[in-house]
Amino acid sequence: MKRRTRLAAGIGAVTVVVAAGVATAKGFGGAEAGTPARSALPPATAQITRVTLTQTEKVPGTLGYGTPTVAAAHGLSGTLTWLAPEGRHVTRGKALYKVDNEPVVLLYGKLPLYRELGPGLSGPDVELVERNLKKLGYDGFTADDDYTSATAEAVRGWQDDLGLPETGTVKPGQVLVAPGAVRVTDHKATPGAPARGAVLSHTDTTRSVVVHLDVAKQELVKKGARATVELPDDTTVPGRVTGIGTVVAGQAAKPDEPTTVEVTVSVKDGKKLGDLDGAPVEVILQAERRENVLAVPINALVALPGEGYGVQVVQGTSTSYARVETGMFAEGRVEISGTGLAEGMTVGVPA
Repeated sequence: MKRRTRLAAGIGAVTVVVAAGVATAKGFGGAEAGTPARSALPPATAQITRVTLTQTEKVPGTLGYGTPTVAAAHGLSGTLTWLAPEGRHVTRGKALYKVDNEPVVLLYGKLPLYRELGPGLSGPDVELVERNLKKLGYDGFTADDDYTSATAEAVRGWQDDLGLPETGTVKPGQVLVAPGAVRVTDHKATPGAPARGAVLSHTDTTRSVVVHLDVAKQELVKKGARATVELPDDTTVPGRVTGIGTVVAGQAAKPDEPTTVEVTVSVKDGKKLGDLDGAPVEVILQAERRENVLAVPINALVALPGEGYGVQVVQGTSTSYARVETGMFAEGRVEISGTGLAEGMTVGVPA
């Protein structure tokens, strides 16, 4: 498939105006590529090079722990007697808060518990509990989606270790499910309050950068794409796009603001971020990368009669025009392809 010139589309694309920045081929007429030109030698020349081109876009972002999630107490009646301190990292099996001095602990997974689990029940929520028990060192049962008497015995052992009544069943309000370890950000209630409603909020334990990207540019980023985070002290840290939100914000609540989508950029080596939290940063998103392609300066393109572009090939004291197909525009250069083109060839450049 022919790649048409993309002069204004995509991140980092450069608009080429034929009347101002691209010379029109004189003497080309209707001839095919390679027809000798009647013009004199160009005022300047450049080489066709083999390079890697990268389209980028610099956008503002915020370094932090991501958007907080609110944890709510439900399924239990009683009084809040303790909450994990703000800033604490809580891992699997550890308490996030206590109701009547009994711990509500963290389990890893994606499905929140919605029913009391006991022998005879089956489902993904059963498997979630069993897999967590295995990870916590309990055994004697099979980690599948069936809650058996062996599962109940392991649960009783777990409850005994937590200081809970040994019922062998698991109520939804006794655990909080999150994808992984959490960091407590702030308290929504205080000890002594009834155990209902919002209790605390939490985030991931690793810092990331959140970018509110103009939704018109959403298609130019994809999960796994490379990015560079530029810190306030001008140091840079490599990262990757790890999340692209589906919820668009802007137009509905604030019509004067652009519609955006939340993009998350994660940094593998968190130590390079220092102690920054909530700091404004710049993010260089790498939208597309073309490796090992032939390229020339953008102003080496020549508008050919009819349609399309070419380059003026210089050989000694003679020149000819070669038709080219253009690809990515980036970094002041344009990707080209076509019959007879090779690395090292000399092409004309307008003064």
